[in-house]
Amino acid sequence: MAAPVENKVKAATSATFLVSLLIAVLNGVVADDSLLQPLPAWLQPIVIALVPTAVTFLSGWSAAHSPRTPSGS
Repeated sequence: MAAPVENKVKAATSATFLVSLLIAVLNGVVADDSLLQPLPAWLQPIVIALVPTAVTFLSGWSAAHSPRTPSGS
């Protein structure tokens, strides 16, 4: 049987999904580059890649660890 998924992993996965969904919705609503237009063109794909990554890191880092239970060996 597989071990349960730790709370930190659940928090990071959920946060990344929500931020990625938000970026996709905003991109669909705007339908052009005006959302990131203030940024130089070379920086826009970097920002799009780093925002979900940063949210994943911060949510995983701030979530509490799941309590460990001794395995029955």
